[in-house]
Amino acid sequence: MNRTRKFHELAEEYPLELREGQHHDVARMVFHVELALAGREAGVSAICDVGGGIGLFTPACAAAGFSRVVLVDDFQDEVNTRTGGSVLDLHRRLGVEIVSRDVVAEGLEAAFAPAGFDVITCFDSMEHWHHSPKVLLSEVVQLLKPGGLFILGVPNCVNLRKRLTMPLGRCKWSSMAEWYEKPVFRGHVREPDVDDLRYIARDMGLEQVAVYGRNWLGYYSNRAVVRGITRWSDRVLQMFPSLCANIYLTGHKRF
Repeated sequence: MNRTRKFHELAEEYPLELREGQHHDVARMVFHVELALAGREAGVSAICDVGGGIGLFTPACAAAGFSRVVLVDDFQDEVNTRTGGSVLDLHRRLGVEIVSRDVVAEGLEAAFAPAGFDVITCFDSMEHWHHSPKVLLSEVVQLLKPGGLFILGVPNCVNLRKRLTMPLGRCKWSSMAEWYEKPVFRGHVREPDVDDLRYIARDMGLEQVAVYGRNWLGYYSNRAVVRGITRWSDRVLQMFPSLCANIYLTGHKRF
């Protein structure tokens, strides 16, 4: 199956105002699905994604053939208010189980039977959480089958761009309006780095731990020069995850 082509087809089924963004995200979704598969057979694997919102990842997993796909999110982002519940019609049609839940406040384990998932993922969500993820991540371990895979993707708080722009005073995490003018701030609370990811892996007791780096934000830039620099530098930077814009932790639950 050509995943890139298939995921672009899925992007076309989003509401018109969201399609362009989903098309831009296809390469990242291909990478995420390949991380989740990690040599396993999709047809006998159950996956749960935490905090994925309306994004393409869970429909992509369903299209890739995972036997069970669960999406857990509180669905309180602005896009949910603007587009309504119909934005998840694609997910439902593909068989994605949707669980509306604030996992940081309410936990995750109570919503599922223990040790039920082969893979649990969380991409670009943890940095938005206003409380410690420690308890939730311990529940993640309980919900994984022995040998199951956990994947955590986050922005890197000390990537190369930030190291270069910090002395120039151009390294704010979010705009003033995003934090000050809205009744609830849902921007980045704390971005981790590679050492933080390894700390989390040790706390969770994960094995076969690996950290990867990618630079998706550069590809999404409105500036052609930034996109060009990213295409040239991405492969080199991947050898040094601590310098990348996006970092990923993968690890397995002990048997």
